[in-house]
Amino acid sequence: MLVTGLRRPALLIRAARAGLVEYNRNRDLKRLMRLPHPPAPERALDALLTEEALLEETRKAGDGRYSVARHIEVLIAMMAEVRLLPRPAIPAA
Repeated sequence: MLVTGLRRPALLIRAARAGLVEYNRNRDLKRLMRLPHPPAPERALDALLTEEALLEETRKAGDGRYSVARHIEVLIAMMAEVRLLPRPAIPAA
């Protein structure tokens, strides 16, 4: 699933967008993914998408283990990692 296709509550998305300003890939992604070094953006995004889907399921189920803070942190990282993906070349007209 692509990040652009996600449908999440507006408040979660607004909080994540606000958090992008303070995002530090080296610090935050390592902590979120529990790795010594941040992986390539493609690999990071795959893992973040998987975790976000689990967080969303937990949120929708009303599970007491749901962490809104973690969900926002993962969404911030996803938004940041998407910006680092290579963009397809635009063909010349």
